This record gives sequence, C-alpha cells and structure tokens, in this order.
Amino acid sequence: MRSIVLKSRARNARNELVMLLLASLGAVAALTAAAVRQETTTSIGLGIEKALLIFAITSVALLASVLVWRAVRVARLLSKRSRDENAELRRALAMAESVIQSEPHILLYWDTEHTAHLVAQTLTNVAGLPVRREDILRFGQWLEPRSAAQLKDCLDTLFQTGKSFNIIVRTTAADHIEAEGRATTGRAILRLSEVAGYKRDLARIIDQHQWLARDIRSMRALLNAIPMPVWLKTRDGRITWINKAYVQAVDAESEDQVLSRQIELLDSRERQCALKSIATGQEFRQRMQIVVGAERKAHDIIMLPLGDTIVGTAMDVAAIATAQGELERQIMAYDRTLDHVATGVAMFDKDQQLKFHNEAFARLWPLDDEWLGSSPTASNVLDRLRERSLLPETPNYREWKSRILSANIAGAEFEDWWLLPDGRIIHVRAEQQPDNGVTFIFSDESEKLALESRYNALINVQRETLDSLKEGVAVFAMDGRLKLHNSSFASIWRLDRDNLNKAPFIDEIIADVAHVDDEKAAWGSIRDVVTSYLDTRQQRAGQMVRAEMSVVDYATTPLPDGGTLVTFADVTVSKRYERALVERNEALEVADRLKNQFIGHVSYELRTPLTNIIGFSDLLSNAIVGPLNDKQRGYLNHIASSSRTLLAIIDDILDLATIDAGALELRRDTINVANVIDAAIEGIRDRAASSSLTIDIGIEDGVQTFVADEQRVRQVLYNLLSNAVGFSHDGGTIRITCWHDTQATVFEVEDEGVGIPEDQQAQIFDRFVSHSQGSRHRGAGLGLSISRNLVELHGGTLDLHSTKGEGTRIRVRFPDAFAGSATVNTPSAEATGSNAPSGRLINAG
Repeated sequence: MRSIVLKSRARNARNELVMLLLASLGAVAALTAAAVRQETTTSIGLGIEKALLIFAITSVALLASVLVWRAVRVARLLSKRSRDENAELRRALAMAESVIQSEPHILLYWDTEHTAHLVAQTLTNVAGLPVRREDILRFGQWLEPRSAAQLKDCLDTLFQTGKSFNIIVRTTAADHIEAEGRATTGRAILRLSEVAGYKRDLARIIDQHQWLARDIRSMRALLNAIPMPVWLKTRDGRITWINKAYVQAVDAESEDQVLSRQIELLDSRERQCALKSIATGQEFRQRMQIVVGAERKAHDIIMLPLGDTIVGTAMDVAAIATAQGELERQIMAYDRTLDHVATGVAMFDKDQQLKFHNEAFARLWPLDDEWLGSSPTASNVLDRLRERSLLPETPNYREWKSRILSANIAGAEFEDWWLLPDGRIIHVRAEQQPDNGVTFIFSDESEKLALESRYNALINVQRETLDSLKEGVAVFAMDGRLKLHNSSFASIWRLDRDNLNKAPFIDEIIADVAHVDDEKAAWGSIRDVVTSYLDTRQQRAGQMVRAEMSVVDYATTPLPDGGTLVTFADVTVSKRYERALVERNEALEVADRLKNQFIGHVSYELRTPLTNIIGFSDLLSNAIVGPLNDKQRGYLNHIASSSRTLLAIIDDILDLATIDAGALELRRDTINVANVIDAAIEGIRDRAASSSLTIDIGIEDGVQTFVADEQRVRQVLYNLLSNAVGFSHDGGTIRITCWHDTQATVFEVEDEGVGIPEDQQAQIFDRFVSHSQGSRHRGAGLGLSISRNLVELHGGTLDLHSTKGEGTRIRVRFPDAFAGSATVNTPSAEATGSNAPSGRLINAG
C-alpha cells in the first residue's frame, strides 16, 4: 500500500515540473514577442521600459529554473523510496508464500464477485483428492455425497451470512479432510487440510458410529419387515426389543404395551425348556404348536445366546409342511402320469441307484419287479440286460458301458441308438437332474422307423405317379420356392430339370418361361396366389394361349400347410375339337332359324288357300247352292273338319313363329273365370260328348276375375282340355278347377287317362313331339309347347304331374304381378328349357 502511495506522489511531482517548464517557456515567448513588437513602434526613448521588461523576463526564467530543479530532486527522492518499498514488499510476499506453501493444505478464496481462486495446493497424501486443479471445486466427484452436501451447505451459509465453519468431510476413497471456512475483507476463504492426531481418531469413531447406527436401523427395519416374530431378551428373561410381527402375533396394540407388560409368545413350559438349552451355551431349535393371531400353527422356535442377550424367532412352517405334502402328492401324480406314457423312463440318483421306473420301462425290459424295487445301480441294470441278450452287440462291452454310465458325469445330454438282437430299435436319451442324478428315456422307435420307411416308399410311388401324369404339377412353398414338380411340368414349359431341382423362386420360373409364353397377366395371377399371406386364399383357374397358338389350362389350389398346388394341362387338341363343335352348333342354329322362317312363311302361304277351302265348303253346305245328298254332305263335313284341324295347326305354327320372333303382343284384360272356362270347354264339347266324358268344373268361392290376355288364356285352357280329352278313356272324368293363392290365379286340369311314362315327361313340352300312348289322340305336338310359352309370357309357370295308367294333372299359374306390369319380361331359352317365348303387353282400353 505504501509503495502505491509513493508511486502516486512521484507521478504528481513529475506532472508539476512539466507544467512549470511549459509555463516558463510560454512567458519567455510572450515577453519576447511583445518586445519585438514595441521596438518597431516606439522610439529609442523607451529604453528604460525595455530594460525593466528584460529584467522581469530574466527573473521569471530564474524562478522557473529553481522550481524545475526542486521538482526534479523531489521526484528522484520519491522514486528511490518507491523502489525500496517494492523490494521490501516482494520479500514479504515471498515470505508469505513460503509460509503458505510450507503447510500441506488446499487454500481457496472467493472475491466479491464470487469468483474462486486457488491460492495453494500442497495437500497430496490424502486418498481420493483430485489430481487436476480445476476438479478441486467439483466436490461431488471426490467427496462422498453426504460430505459434499454438508460442505456445500456450509459454503452457502458463509457466502450469505459470513458464518465461519470447521467440519470433517470424507472422500470417496474413505479418507478424511478438515474443511475450515471464514470471511475476511469481503472475501470467503476455504482451507482444506489433512486430519491428524486425535481428530483422525475422532473421525474414525464418528464413521464407525454412523455405520453401526445405520446397520442397527437397517437390521431393525429388516426385522420389522419380515413376517415372523423376533425378540431380544436378557439372560434373566426380560424382553428388551420386539419386531412388529411379534406385536401382531400376541395381539397387542403396540410395542410399548408388549415391553411394559412383558407379553410372552411362548408359554412358561416352553420358555423353561428353551432357557435350559441356552444355559448350556447351545442354541435352542424345536418345532412347537403355538397360538399366533388366535390360530394355533406349527412354528420352528429358534433361540440363540449372544453374550448377555438372547435372540429368538418363531418361523411359521405350516405352509412349508403343506407344500411338502403337496410336493409329495405332485411327485406321486407325476409318477402315475409317467406310468401312462409309452416311453420307458428310469431315474437314477447321484449314486447311480435306481429310484424310479415307470411301467413302460418294465414292459420294454422284462426284468424282475422285485429286483428293480431293490434299487439296483445303473451298472447292474446294464449287466442284467446283457445277460438276457437285451443289449446291442458291441466288441468292447466295458468301454461301451463306461460311456453310457458317464452320462450323469459329463453334464450334457446323451443320445444313442440301440439295435437289439430281437430286431427292435431303441432310442436312448439321458438327461442330468438338478440333484446330480440322471434320467434315462427309452423309446421303441421300431414302428416309427417302419412307418417312415413305408411313408418314403409311398412318397416314391406318388412321385412316380405324378411323373406319369400328362398334366404338369408344381407345388410351391409359402416362401415362393418350388417344392415339388413332375416331369410333365418341365416338358410343358421346356424347363431345365436340374434347375428345377434347386428349388427356384417362382419369379425365376416366370423368367425362364418367358421364351415360351408371353401371358404375363396369367403368370402374375399365379404368382399373386403363391406369394399371398392371406388366411383365406381362393382357388383360381384360367387359360393361356402361348406364342405357338397352343392352349394351356391352369388352376391353383391352396394347401393346408400354406403352400400352393398349381396344375397345367395342355388342352390344345380339345380346344380344337371344342372350336369345331362351336362352329357346328352355330351352323345348326342358323339352320334352325332358316327352318323356322321357312315354316312360318309356308304356314302363312297355306293359310290363304285353306281359308278359301273352308269358305267354299261352308258355301256348298248351304242350301242356297242346292240340295246335297247325305254322301255329299259327309264329304263336305270331312273337308271342313280337316280344314279346321289343319288351320289350327297352321295357327299354332304361326303363334310359335311369332313367339320366337318376339312379336307376340299380350293384352291386359279383366277375365271372368267362369266365362273363360266355358269358352275353352265349348271347343272340345263335341269330342267329349262322343267319348261320353264328364267335365267337372270347380271354382273357389270368391274367385271371379283376374287380369291376363283373355284370348291366350282361353287358348291355353283349350289345349290342356283337348290334351285331356285325347288321352282319357271313354266314360271318364275330366276335372278343371280354379283357385287363388297368395300371388297368382291357378288353373288345374286333371284327367283319368293313360298317363305319361316318366321317361317321356321331359319331352312332352317339346315341339312336334306327340305320343299317343295307345289312345285315340292324334296331334302335331304343338299344343302343350304353345301353352307353356304363353303362360311364361304372362310370367307364370306350367307344371305337369303324371303317372302311367292313372292319369295326368297339369297346373297353370297366372301371377298377379302381370296386372301391374307395364312390360312383359321374356324368359330366355336357357331358363325355360325350350325355345323361349317373348312378347309385348298392350293395355286393353
């Protein structure tokens, strides 16, 4: 501090000297300039003033020189004093640093801005100290967490209140350091030094006390957490400490209550027995039935003498006893289960003595049950089996047996196959048990291997069968690889069989068949099925036309294992035949259309002359022309009857042609049921009368009218009645009935005639098909066909039920929907089974 003051004074003296020098020079300059100026303007008579001025200037200069000399001297004196004081301060600083460094410690201070500075670091013989200077302030890295937190709290208090502290902290290496902190002149100082002497002993005592206190707290917490009673007693039997389970066991409210009342868990007799054993210096251990929580249970009582204290505990073994019983029952259950398995099991203990075998073992090796029950060793069992020729023949039996018996020593699983002299094949496995015993498992694999042999033979037969098929067969696995194929598959697609045997992916096969087949879409579909991972995969089929115009049918079938079966069939030849048949069918359809056109044209051309014949025959039969004799009248009647029959046939043919052309028009009329039945009967009345037939009419009550084309309904009923008359016996009965169900008006015509054989019923509605069945019926075979077509044009149905020798019943349904429809939907030929009718509906005004 003194050096700083001297330096300040020297600096001020130099500044004053410079200012005086500058002032002197300025004054001289000003006076000289004034003298020169006045010399030019004044006369020589002013010499006195000039002399005075020069004197003044000289005086000022002398004064300035004196002042300058004095200032220089003062500055030199102050500079010398400053150098002397600096040297003294350096010596003092060196002395202070040597004193600070002479003692082993770490010295830090914090300035007013709380910036830490390390003054000294000479403490080295303390374990756990950081090596780097910058790690000193990182207390959490080299101090125990508790010590680091304590030191941090003390430093925070020192910074805030200036309160000094002196504590002992512990490093992570279990060494101790004394930490002293204080505040001075606005700075906080921390000194870390080695703990020595009594302080070191005190620190160790404190640590041991803390460890013991922590251990005691931990042990008491542990004892309080365990569910069995624990207590401490003095030698004279006074209880000094108990855990919570003890309080619950004696049904007390608190530990204080137990200690104050000395509530005992054991009765006096049991306590006396325990104290006698402890008096001899031995521990007491006995299973007793004691009451715990108002329930008597089995407990293992253990009491140990520890100096002047007796430690006691009561362990609940009721659950253990129950578990042991349950374990024994489980073992017995496992034994019974093993007795039901078909695999022989033999268990040997660590001394290689047989302790269990199941019934399958006894059946597999016919050994005496009494001898097996005597717990023979594994070596004895093998020797007994060898005596009875039940072991495989080996050139060195001792070495072979030693290898078998070492299974429980090696610690690894043992496996072997025995081919017995009687032809059986036994699979032997040995597994080590946790108690160092070994379990041998004997499986008779003779039947399994025989089945595998037969299976392989069957697979070979199936493979040969597949190779003999003309169809190509390929089976793909879930991963898309070819798993199975036959020779036809390779032949159809001209694939390399060696490459197919390498299980290629389906993409590789598609690439290989690209030169034969350009059906990318079909192969893409096959690939989608093969590589699909959906649970519900559908079968897929299709056809490919290859570049050389050959045709291949393919089909995919999902397999249960996730694979896909793909079959290929070369159908080129059958496709050619199919194409020829299609062309022939088309030619026949054209011929049929030409036939229908011809028949329609001819029928129309025949209608005009036939009408003339009928007209002239009617004219000739009229009395106006002249009288006719009976023979002539008979001829005319025959001509008229034949002409009308021929006209009806021509009308039927024209109706069929109109229906086939889709030009038949239906009218929507409100038909009286009774009138339309009477009109139909009127057409066959004469024929029925000539055969003495009875026509029975039945109309349901309430059925009066329905909507349909009246002319076509009358035509249908007439054809049905005409057919019934033709096939009925003389004197028979024909019944025509009508009723209405929920959706249609139904007519039924039934006769008692010859009936229709079952094999001819399917043809009865075909055109130009007529079977007399021995009756007088003769016809062109068009009536029923036209009737069915007309009914279907109405949207109805015509059903036939006939039994040979009993008669025929035909039922016709005219649906109510016809009344509300604007058009008539014409059924197709495939739907009707014949040349389908078609037509239009015209509303009747």
